[in-house]
Amino acid sequence: MITPTLDPYASRTDRDAGIVQRVEPLVYEDGAYANALQPAQQAAYARDGFIVLEDLLPAGEVDCLMEEVDRMTRDPQIRQRDEAITEKGSQAVRSIFRVHELSRVIHALAHDERLLNVARQLLGSEVYIHQSRANLKPGFKGKDFYWHSDFETWHVEDGMPAMRAVSCSVLLTDNSAVNGPLMLMPGSQKQFISCVGRTPDAHYKSSLKQQEYGVPDPVSLQLLAEQGGVVPVIAKAGSVVFFDCNTMHGSSSNISPWPRANVFMVYNSVENRLGPPKYGLTPRPEHIATRTNDAVMEALPAGAFMQTGRE
Repeated sequence: MITPTLDPYASRTDRDAGIVQRVEPLVYEDGAYANALQPAQQAAYARDGFIVLEDLLPAGEVDCLMEEVDRMTRDPQIRQRDEAITEKGSQAVRSIFRVHELSRVIHALAHDERLLNVARQLLGSEVYIHQSRANLKPGFKGKDFYWHSDFETWHVEDGMPAMRAVSCSVLLTDNSAVNGPLMLMPGSQKQFISCVGRTPDAHYKSSLKQQEYGVPDPVSLQLLAEQGGVVPVIAKAGSVVFFDCNTMHGSSSNISPWPRANVFMVYNSVENRLGPPKYGLTPRPEHIATRTNDAVMEALPAGAFMQTGRE
């Protein structure tokens, strides 16, 4: 029998779903660790749990990244790897994980000072990549990502101790109201939703296509939505979204003709490295949850990935 522990964020136990108040700050060290965001931007992030930096990357850089993601998607050797996740019921590529190690271009993007220094400032420390992936929603075929808090999964299945990680989504295509944009619930990062259901071992093999455990209950979701609303990220290619690891988010299917694509990286504080997964679960593979390659990241000049050779 699984029983709750002193863990403030116990989830997937024998108890019912519940809402727990967050104990960590949203911006660590008062935002003084790095100098990337203005005070008003930090305040907006702390209030909403996310911030959109519009047009951060110029068109030429976006084209370079999109070309690289297209190359990886077509590469038969990559498509055969465990890192490549196809849509449930089809061979359309849904995600490619560990892209910062599979591609020199995206490795350099992850170290780009425009991204890395925002993460360092929000987390108040040096950082490493917990997870990276290219997310694809081809026109007419791209399926939904149901509402979830990333931290709930990372805490239970990866042993991430605290809410000291930030997700960074670099938009490679225009995100419109009709092509399945990222949707977020402002203010939801301040409350943790404890989910129900005992997690099967190796749950990741099915959850990366469609998640069944760690899914918030409808009552909690409705409460969060009524408190803060739901905001779709409508932004041009080259914009970048930073959102807290506990911000409730999801996206609908793309039934439009226009594809949606992004490169997604999770920066985790070096003071928040992973421990054992909860309830004796087997650690997820390295390409989903980094445990070994967690060295401090060094910043590269803006756009340095443009001069990086591909692998």
